[in-house]
Amino acid sequence: MCFYQEHIVPHLVNLAMRNRELTPYRERVLAGAEGRVLEVGIGAGANLKFYPPRVREILALEPSAKLITMARNAARRFSTRSAAVNFMEASAEAIPLDTSSVDTVVMTWTLCSIPAPLKALGEMRRVLKPGGQLLFVEHGLSPDASVRKWQNRLTPLWKRIAGGCHLNRPVSGLLENAGFHVTHLKTGYMERGPKPMTFLYEGIASPD
Repeated sequence: MCFYQEHIVPHLVNLAMRNRELTPYRERVLAGAEGRVLEVGIGAGANLKFYPPRVREILALEPSAKLITMARNAARRFSTRSAAVNFMEASAEAIPLDTSSVDTVVMTWTLCSIPAPLKALGEMRRVLKPGGQLLFVEHGLSPDASVRKWQNRLTPLWKRIAGGCHLNRPVSGLLENAGFHVTHLKTGYMERGPKPMTFLYEGIASPD
């Protein structure tokens, strides 16, 4: 889970994004989830209350034992209807699931902080069933040269103070290089927050 939710001090979180401002993105992305779902970077469980009834199981992947404890508490608070929530303390670069075993992968503000993003995306592609889909919303590299300049300047320091977060990852390019076909993509800045931190990629990708 990206620093925006869990990994940096509260005043920096508030500077960049507030959870209530992320809610519309979560609602749109999670609306497409179905069947057996792998959420990569469950964090403290902020997405759990947005899963629709057609989700029958949520496989919650998270490398931090502390965040898994928080997400378990969230799972008890938020109704997930008929969906069982099963937690896995593991990294995205080595997903402990069988090949072609999930219907949907969900990734929200997570890719920025994964140490080896292409390897992780390759794992997500591996576990998806044929015809499955990756639902995502991520912040990343801006198309605007002036913003990109600041993203590149800030990232070396930012990733040290913000849980490994990179401001300048080219999300759609990483997906394509990992063997995904992006079938739907919406990009743009959030209404509030510094531009280097708030350029978002929201969409759907399928394994090629």
